Order: sequence, then structure tokens, then C-alpha cells
Amino acid sequence: MSKLWQKNNQVASSVEQFTIGNDQEMDLYLAAYDVLGSIAHTTMLSEVGLLTKDEQVQLKKALVEIYELVQSGNFKLGEGVEDIHSQVEMLLTEKLGDIGKKIHSARSRNDQVLVDLKLFLRAELMSIAKSVQSLFTLLQTKSEQHKNDLLPGYTHLQLAMPSSFGLWLGAYAESLVDDMTVLQAAYHVVNKNPLGSAAGYGSSFPINRTRTTELLGFETLNYNVVYAQMGRGKAERITAMALANFADTLSRFSMDACLFMNQNFGFIKFPEELTTGSSIMPHKKNPDVFELIRSYCNRIKALPNEIMMMTTNLPSGYHRDLQLLKEHLFPAFQQLKNCMEMASLMIQNMEVKQDLLEDPKYQYLFSVEEVNKLVNAGIPFRDAYKKVGLSIEDGTYTYSTKVEHSHEGSIGNLCTAEIANAMQKLLNSLEFDKVEQKIDQLLNG
Repeated sequence: MSKLWQKNNQVASSVEQFTIGNDQEMDLYLAAYDVLGSIAHTTMLSEVGLLTKDEQVQLKKALVEIYELVQSGNFKLGEGVEDIHSQVEMLLTEKLGDIGKKIHSARSRNDQVLVDLKLFLRAELMSIAKSVQSLFTLLQTKSEQHKNDLLPGYTHLQLAMPSSFGLWLGAYAESLVDDMTVLQAAYHVVNKNPLGSAAGYGSSFPINRTRTTELLGFETLNYNVVYAQMGRGKAERITAMALANFADTLSRFSMDACLFMNQNFGFIKFPEELTTGSSIMPHKKNPDVFELIRSYCNRIKALPNEIMMMTTNLPSGYHRDLQLLKEHLFPAFQQLKNCMEMASLMIQNMEVKQDLLEDPKYQYLFSVEEVNKLVNAGIPFRDAYKKVGLSIEDGTYTYSTKVEHSHEGSIGNLCTAEIANAMQKLLNSLEFDKVEQKIDQLLNG
């Protein structure tokens, strides 16, 4: 099949196959967003006089039909069709004739793929944020439920001080708040309109880029047309960093869970149906879910560096290198959401061991508590520290398992509400509802 850009010469099949690569498969991720961009673009073209109102009405009707086909899961690229942009234009031309050929006025495939990417990344970040909110709420709920269940705390993987299951779970909830801060930054970078930058140098047509920005629900434009093109790769890298931070939180939690399930720790356990067995050892209950979360997430953590390396030393303007950024980034969104879903399933069904710290093997966790008691009695800290240290050495050390921590963020004061408020403030600032309303208006208005 001929290409939209093809003139008289045929491209060698080996070159064609190599340059297209997996782009057809990856472009299916972008299909719905290519249609949305085209609806906004043709709406604007009619308003500036480059399409008649009747042509715009016909194009929108046909584009909405394609959008619905995509949403049904039955859309695919035809044999020999190079990319999603070509497929949409060819479908329009088949249906509307010359009117379909007018859709590409005042734009390039470069800014088409840019706006597709921005819309796709924005939608995926919105979806990730909603998944994170669910996991965050679960962690906070379980944190409050287990706030009085003490747990050994470790530094250097050595016994350190008393902690609690509430403190442990709450720590990962607050970690998600910082991760959401990075997502917020990525979202603001992504939520800018590159449409109208054409091949990266603008257009002589009297287009209205502010109008397409409004129609697509973007916060603002990528104003400079050269920078709009330079933003390709940068937006993906910043988005990947947002994913990597969530992945790091999940990976670390998974490592804790693997340790805490170990019989030498014995802090938590799960129903047998959520663990796996061994082909030779009948007693085994393996933490395969957490091990796979850890590995998936560690792979996601490599994404920012991978994208950074693939875009290293590229001059300004478009380069085909950028095509390959899709292959690992696009599937990562669903992989991360799957990991959050499975982590939630495990946390919902986690059983914690009660009265852990009554076991004498944890007696030295309370050494700091004993030092602090002496300080409260008027003994200087260094003297109190030495006194307790000597009692440990000579075998006269005594302790109590009663813990009274009241300051902000401690065992007795988890600040759950304050952390929840911080997360909600971040989510509110993203104003997802405005974007959803704009897209609904674009399709149905």
C-alpha cells in the first residue's frame, strides 16, 4: 500500500520493515487520541475558514464513528498501513472522498504524534493517579487498624527501636504522597498542547492554536514550535520518572513483605491461596506475588535512564530514534497498575502477628526507651546512655514493653488525617474533572 508521504519511488521492503518496526502495534495505544486530536484540528480549521462547516460536520461524524470503533476494541490498522495517522486519514478518505484528504491541512505527522502522545500520557497519568488513590486509602485504613500492634524497627537490618504495623503501613502511604508530587509535575509538563507546531517550524496557515488547546482540555500550549518538537522524549522521560517513583515505593514494600513473611521474622502471613508452593517441599508458601511486583517495578525504575540514553545527543528537530520510546513506556502503565492492584489484594488479606515484642529476643529494642526514662528523671543523656549500655553488657538490663510516643508522626500519633489532606490537595490541583468534561464536549458537543 502506498504511504501518505510517498511520491513515485518505492522504498525497499527491508528498509520499510526495519523503520516501521513495532510502530503499528504501539500506535494502537494512540488510536483514540489521534481521533480526538483530529476532531479538535478540523473544528479549528472550519473556524478559520480552511474547511466549510458542512465539511467539518461530516468529518466529525466520521471521526466519532472511528472513535467508537476504537473504544469497542475492534479497531485495527490495515495491512500495509504505516501508522495510526495514515489509517485514520485513509478511513476518512474512503468514506468522504476529497473531504477526507483535507484533514491534514496545517499539520504534520510530527505534531500529530506529539498531540497523540500528550493526550495518551495525560490519560494514563490520570488513570495511575486514581489507582494510587485507592492503594493509598487502603494503606491508611490498615495503618489505623494496626496502629497499636508493635513491630521491630531495624537500621542496618539490625534490631533498632520499636515500630508498629501502623507506622510501617503509614510510611508507605506517605511515600505515595511524595510520588504523587512527581506525578503532578509530570502531568503539568504533559498537559500542554503541541498541535499546530507542524514539523517543528509552524505553519503559514492562519491556524488558532489557542482554540485546539481549549478543545482538548490542555492547560496551555507548548508555545515555541521548535520546543514543541524538542519536548518529544522529554515528556516521556519525565513521565517515566513519575512511574519509577511509584515503582520504587512498591518494590521496597514488596521487599519488606518478603522479609516479614520469612519464618525467621514471622511478622505477617497471607491465606494459602495468595501464595505458591514448591514442587518438592510440601511446606512452602512462597511470596511470588511480591517477588514479581518487585521485579516488574525494578524494571520500570530503569525506564527514565533508558529514555535518557536513547535521546542523548539528539539535536533539535524530529528524529526517528524517538519512535522507539513507545515500546517499553507504553506497556509500563498497565504493568504498574497491575502491580498496585496485586499489592492491594495482598494488603487487604494480610494478617499481622499480635504481641510480637513480648518475645525476649526483642528486649534490646527498648534500650532507648530506658535511656529516655532516665533522662526524664533528670540524668544527662550521655550519662543515661552509658548507664543503660553498661547494664546490657553486665546482664543487669531491665525493660518495659510499654511505649509512649506522642509527637507528630510517631507510633502514638500517626498523623493519618494530615497525610490524607496532603494527598487530596495534590489530587484536587490536577483538576481531572475539567479534562474529562472537555473531552466529553469535544465528542458530543
